[in-house]
Amino acid sequence: MRRKVIKAVFPVAGLGTRFLPATKAVPKEMMTLVDRPLIQYAIDEARAAGIKEFIFVTSRGKSALEDYFDTAPELEASLRRKGKDDLLQTLKQTNMESGAIAYIRQHRALGLGHAVWCARRLIADEPFAVILPDDVIAGEKGCLQQMVEAYEETGGCMVAAMEVPPSKASAYGILDVEQDLGHQVKVKGMIEKPNADEAPSNLAVIGRYILTPQVMRNLNKMRSGTGGEIQLTDAIAEEIQAGRDVYGYRFRGQRFDCGSKAGFLQATVAFGLGRNDLRDEFSHYLDELMAVRNAAQ
Repeated sequence: MRRKVIKAVFPVAGLGTRFLPATKAVPKEMMTLVDRPLIQYAIDEARAAGIKEFIFVTSRGKSALEDYFDTAPELEASLRRKGKDDLLQTLKQTNMESGAIAYIRQHRALGLGHAVWCARRLIADEPFAVILPDDVIAGEKGCLQQMVEAYEETGGCMVAAMEVPPSKASAYGILDVEQDLGHQVKVKGMIEKPNADEAPSNLAVIGRYILTPQVMRNLNKMRSGTGGEIQLTDAIAEEIQAGRDVYGYRFRGQRFDCGSKAGFLQATVAFGLGRNDLRDEFSHYLDELMAVRNAAQ
């Protein structure tokens, strides 16, 4: 019987330099998309997929993440006294049970593969998910939940994938497809950040993974790859070379790259328009803004 995926690793040790000066004092994962920090979207997606144990790989200056998921007795008491039950319920959704979250330090920035490897002792011999909070994915069903349901049928390793133009291939890990099965593709190779003329397909790896414990053992070899970093894609590619199954999953939903300023702004607009309490006023403002811009042209 295939073991369920109940553990997830959240690599959140990055410095967020693209968002300086804000990230001088605020972890990038705590930057708010409408009224929730990026990390909350990732946690909510993981919960919906059945994740029970959350492993944060952090670094210095990330204590705000720990505080965010802790209880806030004084604030809760204040909301209760004032009868603000809706806000109290919203606040409680950020609380995590004691022991549900573990925090591990990544002392040196040696790449995504190294960050995942830091969680090896807590993963032990179980399949696990990896979620990159920078990638926010909007859809009727969470991306990781879609992948977990597919994984229950296939096993092996699975990566989220989406189509990208050739000009963008050098920013992603690109899949070399052996067999196209619709929402899933069977993978025969993975290339990290290839040039456009070297990309074997237009399917790029996005920040959601379901991995077997063997991937951790591959990472134990700690070889540097592209950019001098330890690449997670290299450890997954070793599974293919060993004859074990690796799949790409074409998720249903829209992905926003909130690790970039443009992507973060796009996500803010999309999520703002998706809110019933904000849609009318916000869309009216955007219409007026575009009318002014068009008139000026």
